[in-house]
Amino acid sequence: MLKYVPRLAAVLAAALLLCQACASTPHANPNVSATAVMNPAPAAASVTAAAIAKASATGILLDRVVAVVNDEVILKSELDYRVAAITKQIQQQGTALPPDNILRKQVLDEMIMTKLELQQAANKGINVSDDALNQAINRIAERNGITLNQLPDKLQQQGINYADFRQELRNQLIIHNMEQQLVSDQMHIAPREVQAQIEADAANGNANTQYHISQILIATPSDPSIEQVAEARKKALDIYQKIKKGADFAAMAVEYSQGQQALKGGDLGWRKGSELPTVFSDVIQQMKPGDITEPLSSPSGFHILKLDDVKRADSKVLVSQTHARHILLRPSAIMTDAQAQAKLEDLRKEILAGADFAKLAIKYSEDPSSASNGGDLGWLDPGATVPEFQSQMDKLQVGQISEPFKSQYGWHILQVLGRRQADQTQEYTRNKAYEAIYARKSDEIIQQWLSALKGSAYIEYHLEN
Repeated sequence: MLKYVPRLAAVLAAALLLCQACASTPHANPNVSATAVMNPAPAAASVTAAAIAKASATGILLDRVVAVVNDEVILKSELDYRVAAITKQIQQQGTALPPDNILRKQVLDEMIMTKLELQQAANKGINVSDDALNQAINRIAERNGITLNQLPDKLQQQGINYADFRQELRNQLIIHNMEQQLVSDQMHIAPREVQAQIEADAANGNANTQYHISQILIATPSDPSIEQVAEARKKALDIYQKIKKGADFAAMAVEYSQGQQALKGGDLGWRKGSELPTVFSDVIQQMKPGDITEPLSSPSGFHILKLDDVKRADSKVLVSQTHARHILLRPSAIMTDAQAQAKLEDLRKEILAGADFAKLAIKYSEDPSSASNGGDLGWLDPGATVPEFQSQMDKLQVGQISEPFKSQYGWHILQVLGRRQADQTQEYTRNKAYEAIYARKSDEIIQQWLSALKGSAYIEYHLEN
């Protein structure tokens, strides 16, 4: 089954726009100055706070602390840099900026959650290697139509330091890896759930419908009191009334939302109806683009949703498949790259002169999965092979044999034997049902974990009044 990874998609999408990626779900609180929240401070945090106070009193502190997060701090210079970046991002979206003190609090909450997640990742030994980071940056450059060498200058033109960009992307990949590990440890999807999802989608038309949704979330703690729920409900209702009277939804999201996309105007992007919690999908299906819901209750808090757009896909899924075979030679201590390439050039000439491709594949190919079948790979879906192989395959006419080319597996020649349109509606429907359940459960697992993570942390705010 395919697995849906919306968090990484969001990270890469942000990177593709050449702006800093959003951090994890913030949990905003009223503006507090030098006030401890959550649990009693660990010894390290107490020492840190004491050092901050002493340095401030003697006037030797060159950079002021704006928050203490367990045994680490966030500096005013870091907050200023992040606020400047987010301000530019919001302005580019054409969304009205909230008052400066509110924006700074929203951004600080985002930074606190990122700090908490990175601390957890460090405790678990989760990191991202330079090679993995460089591969991600290479993909970003390619998708922007520029070279890796051009990327630093492109970023600099937008006021983004390349070293800061690398570190921000590394942090987001670390967080993604940790969250995926968390989801993997807790995820279980039974076959009967997939079948039930397929039947539900068929009944309500969600299987091929996507909704572009924005959200304002007023969060509640993981185990809220009656008073906390009532306070959150009242705040959500107040915001809803402001929007009904003409306030801009995106501006209200930036100012008040405690969801992970708050600083992007609450934009959740395109979501399949089957990926939404039932309490949302039932309402969304009855809405028209531009409609806004009253506050909806969930274990995370109260949600105000806006339906931005709807699109429906064809119910039948046809896939262009290619039937191919190949001969693979792997460079080794006894065969250099040049020798492997030359040998395949010779084999290609033999085949063009009338030799049997299958017999030569059986004799020479070093692909253990296809050599015994004469190099036959069967019918391949788009994307089923590595990019270099796919690219060569797409260029060939039926019956043609490629020149030798290299992939991560070695050197190949390949022949296209046929092409066809295959009806994969049933398989597609099952995969999409699985992905929808996976996405929905992933969001729930991560949101509950984030709420518990913040609930168990020591956090001090040192914002100016």
